[in-house]
Amino acid sequence: MKLIRYELNGRICQGRIVDGRAYAVDAAAGFPGHAMGEIRLLPPVQPTKVVAIGLNYRDHAEEVGLPIPEEPLLFLKPPSSVIGPGDTIVMPPQSRRVDYEAELAIAIGKTASKVTARDSRDYILGYTCLNDVTARDLQGKDGQWTRAKGFDTFCPIGPWVETEIDPLDLKIELYLNEERKQESRTSMLIFNPYLLVEFISGVMTLFPGDVIATGTTSGIGPMKSGDTVEVRIEGIGSLTNRVEQGEP
Repeated sequence: MKLIRYELNGRICQGRIVDGRAYAVDAAAGFPGHAMGEIRLLPPVQPTKVVAIGLNYRDHAEEVGLPIPEEPLLFLKPPSSVIGPGDTIVMPPQSRRVDYEAELAIAIGKTASKVTARDSRDYILGYTCLNDVTARDLQGKDGQWTRAKGFDTFCPIGPWVETEIDPLDLKIELYLNEERKQESRTSMLIFNPYLLVEFISGVMTLFPGDVIATGTTSGIGPMKSGDTVEVRIEGIGSLTNRVEQGEP
């Protein structure tokens, strides 16, 4: 099932997609739904936090010349960085290089604290696409990642949460102006989604709507104003955003 948040005539709704049409969760029986062109998709969840993972693909760790981590490397992206499909990524004037990072994202369905990997499926709502946009020059300059990963618009999520999918071996790609830049499979993750829920919920409580960004593969690179960037994940769909330069 594809779960969505959307705007229609100024009203924000939660719903689902059935046979290519959008239905609000409170839609009456027999309601014909709305064509996708009639609605504006929003980020499918409203997280209190986005917990992201660094260096979770072996090829990406090799790409940046860092050792394979023994435990998940956690950092946070603020809720203010979240945007939805079709929204614009704004490149801040503080940075001279802003990169894309295609990632599988986990959407949490119910409050999770000290959950085991074995039980983690019960706490996962589903999966979606995420672009962990990064000011690469600031990441190196700061030595920690909060500023580089935390600018407004730096966390596109969507287009929906897919609830009926096995996350362990999905093809993940990123296209920049329709040219493929990243390609891998989630079977190459060092720490799979279930292990991540266990590890993170042992550190901090996860609430409904929270998001875990599972890490990116090799092929990271810069974007420029006017670009179109698209994350595609097998069994989920695609997340497309435009890129613009912000005002100084």
